[in-house]
Amino acid sequence: MSQTDVIVIGSGIGGLSCAALLAHYGINVIVCESHSIAGGAAHSFEYQGFKFDSGPSLHSGLSYRPSTNPLAQVLDAIGEKVPCVTYDTWGCCLPEGKFDTSVGADQFCDVIQRLRGERAVAEWRQLQKVMAPLAEAAIAIPPASVRFDLGAIMTMGQFLPAMAKHIFNVGQLTGAFSQVIEGVVTDPFIRNWLDLLCFLLSGLPANGTSAAEVAFMFAEWYRPGVVLDYPIGGSGAIVDALVRGLQRHGGQLMLNAHVQEVVVKGGRAVGVLLRNGKEIRAKQAVISNASVWDTLKLLPEGTIPKSFREERQATPECNSFMHLHLGIDATDIKPDLACHHIVVNNWDGIDAPQNVVLVSIPSLIDSTVAPPGKHVIHVYTPGNEPYQLWEGMDRKSQEYAWAKQQRAEIMWQGLEQIIPDVRSRCEVTLVGTPLTHERFLRRHRGSYGPAIRAGEGLFPGPNTPLPGLLCCGDSTFPGIGLPAVAVSGMIAANTLAPVWKHKEMLERLVV
Repeated sequence: MSQTDVIVIGSGIGGLSCAALLAHYGINVIVCESHSIAGGAAHSFEYQGFKFDSGPSLHSGLSYRPSTNPLAQVLDAIGEKVPCVTYDTWGCCLPEGKFDTSVGADQFCDVIQRLRGERAVAEWRQLQKVMAPLAEAAIAIPPASVRFDLGAIMTMGQFLPAMAKHIFNVGQLTGAFSQVIEGVVTDPFIRNWLDLLCFLLSGLPANGTSAAEVAFMFAEWYRPGVVLDYPIGGSGAIVDALVRGLQRHGGQLMLNAHVQEVVVKGGRAVGVLLRNGKEIRAKQAVISNASVWDTLKLLPEGTIPKSFREERQATPECNSFMHLHLGIDATDIKPDLACHHIVVNNWDGIDAPQNVVLVSIPSLIDSTVAPPGKHVIHVYTPGNEPYQLWEGMDRKSQEYAWAKQQRAEIMWQGLEQIIPDVRSRCEVTLVGTPLTHERFLRRHRGSYGPAIRAGEGLFPGPNTPLPGLLCCGDSTFPGIGLPAVAVSGMIAANTLAPVWKHKEMLERLVV
């Protein structure tokens, strides 16, 4: 039986951010990852010379400093860099037509002017004015300063004067974004666009997404000179940087180390039992980067209050994904084609199954992810594929093969709006389903994450009623995506770190 200070269950971005920071603080840490590749939903994998992103491809705030992106702050804290290619434009295929748009303060106004006219532009400008103080309030207290113990007085206190200037905006930040735009935006296209952005941020439309999440996005995307980033080598480059930082500071990553159970002794989490029978003890804490539902499966009956188990088990969940990973012949594909595209089939119910399709062609800007003369493509339906359509299917059955073909068709159709002859170009075709998510990512029902609606519930943070057990990941902090889970990892690590080391880290960061 081996021993360490802290065990982290799962090597998603939240778990790796947490573990790398703990190692930076001088705390001995072991990360137990069930699979052979680190990174969780953000891992990359190679197949026949193509390097595929399994999850997010749209990044910002990694290539410049100062950055409000918590992931960038984690990387700075552990002394790691992720070289990026920058760009500012993505393509849109919407019911109104096809067009390219850019991040930044002004370009979207040109799109609105062309589609909706001057009155709609005036509404967007007014929304920018309304969002400006909310954006400042959303970033007034850096996530890197947050911890869930009394030490927060010391680490967050220095930022309270900045926050005090925005005290009257705090109430708006905690409510739904739909309340912010009420009376400000009446144009149907802009309201639909904001619903789309909210859905991509949280898996929920504007009436379920917190204003704080949108304010943070406005602070990042709709300001002068902003760019988007793509890590050279794919999202796996972020995972590699976090693993380097973890190991360089003395932490360990154990792959193929499936945690079967959290070991509880004397009413405290003291370690984990692996499926191979090995037990690892933790002197300080066990931190679960598994989802809220999957964490509950690891806790023996009677170790947490029944009411807590029932409450967490009832956490509403987002739907799952469909994925299409393609390697194609790139002959005669225009090099100035946008590398990311959003396809919306219908504005009636932005979160409806198969309504939104996202397309990423990263080899247009990063040649390292595909062989010469080829392109790599990732198409996915973001959190809108119902798990119940797949529940109980045998992955080796004809029924499953037929369902994959049928449910992937909407992704092919979306991609054909961008590359009309794409099917004839394919050299590699891989289709992923909610069962793929469930199996390879150990995600409960293949879920995108919790669907906790703003104003109706709160994300719980890292603490649990079981002493010695903390949590991080998308079940603990609002938002879905790398910044949110990086924040969750930072908070869990900071909560365990000595206050003086935490303050020392903050002094070195540009926040």
